[in-house]
Amino acid sequence: MRERPHDGPLPAARPVPGARPPHPDGDQVPGPARPDRAPLTRRQYAYGLTVAVLVLILLLVGILG
Repeated sequence: MRERPHDGPLPAARPVPGARPPHPDGDQVPGPARPDRAPLTRRQYAYGLTVAVLVLILLLVGILG
C-alpha cells in the first residue's frame, strides 16, 4: 500500500455513482424519529411492585438479621 506524505493535502473527494448522497455538515446525522413507548401494563406494574417489595424485605432481613 502506498502511503501519502504526512504533511501533504488529502486527496479530493469524488462522488460515487449510485451511492447515497453525502451527509450535511453538522453534529447531527439525520435519522428516523424514535417512536413513543407503549404505556406500562398492569402486569408490568405488578411485577415491578413485587420485585420492589421483595428487595425491601431482603434488605430489612439483611440489616436486622
